[in-house]
Amino acid sequence: MIPFLDLRMLNSRFENEFAAALQSVLASGWYIHGEECRAFEAEFAGYCGVAHAVGVGNGLDALVLILRALLEAGRLQPGDEVLVPGNTFIASVLAVSACGLKVRLVEPELSSFNVDPRAVEAAIGTRTRVILAVHLYGRLADMEALAEIAKRHDLLLLEDAAQAHGARLGPRRAGAWSLAAGFSMFPGKPLGALGDGGMVTTNDTELATIIRSLQSYGSPVKYQHDRKGCNSRLDELQAAFLRIKLRHLDADNQARHEIAVRYSQNLDRRILYLPELRSGDEVHAWHLYVVRSEYRNALQQHLLKAGVQTLIHYPTPIHRQAAYSEMRELSLPVTEMLSTQVLSLPIYPGLSVPQIDQVINACNSFMAS
Repeated sequence: MIPFLDLRMLNSRFENEFAAALQSVLASGWYIHGEECRAFEAEFAGYCGVAHAVGVGNGLDALVLILRALLEAGRLQPGDEVLVPGNTFIASVLAVSACGLKVRLVEPELSSFNVDPRAVEAAIGTRTRVILAVHLYGRLADMEALAEIAKRHDLLLLEDAAQAHGARLGPRRAGAWSLAAGFSMFPGKPLGALGDGGMVTTNDTELATIIRSLQSYGSPVKYQHDRKGCNSRLDELQAAFLRIKLRHLDADNQARHEIAVRYSQNLDRRILYLPELRSGDEVHAWHLYVVRSEYRNALQQHLLKAGVQTLIHYPTPIHRQAAYSEMRELSLPVTEMLSTQVLSLPIYPGLSVPQIDQVINACNSFMAS
């Protein structure tokens, strides 16, 4: 069986480096807010090309802390509206709800799976204050168009970059296109920890300062609590592991790109809609390689029988989830269609050419079956 994602294999490449990092952290006697976290924050900020990076507990917390900091700074008010793609993981929306802000879901483009800038502009209302762009599956949203819309309507632009570590357009990477961005370091992400973790990136010093306070009980210095904060911190061990993996991120993204190219050159387009292969200076992180098929469920079962594990991202749209029952009457036909058609194929460094070809042959044989 070809697993959808082989985390054991991916991380075993760094076993010796991880062991040395573990010994170093253990010997330091400092396991929270220490030198490893500070070093990783500086290195990740430099990698993304921003002034500040703040390590936090997970990707959801990263988004929540950004929005909470904007509320604390008076740049947002409770009840303000945030435009969020309808086609995204629920964390993008949960963060908005957790901060007492209003969610408005916006349709994606079929070609990119990312939010449609034209739909964003059409959705702007009197209470709209934020556009939350999600770089879904590892591809940058159309940030140039979204930035123009945000500027024209005096809106804040934020990024959910949970799946897009290293994605870029020209020299500008995910995390550097907006006021602030939230990253997830969940193990399955392009830059994944051996536990959980997250990061906020920003060029806004005030915002970074507030987030650092909020993430540690609202405390700028120990036992002084200026804000009603929380506990959301990236621990030293995960930071040490992530520093190691950051050095390999571009090579790993290139490996995923090469798999995506082989898929796109050989999969049968008569039965599958394939993701766009971008050329020029746009670099896709290829967190996921997502195809579409009108026969998705049958195709998934066919692939399983052929020894290929796949997943669906995502099978139930947010406005059809019980948690958001107040949105059940909302009509988002593109989002709804995608939920019935999308299928994610294995794509990760270390996947061998015979394995890639097995996936291709299994997909293409579906036509004959």
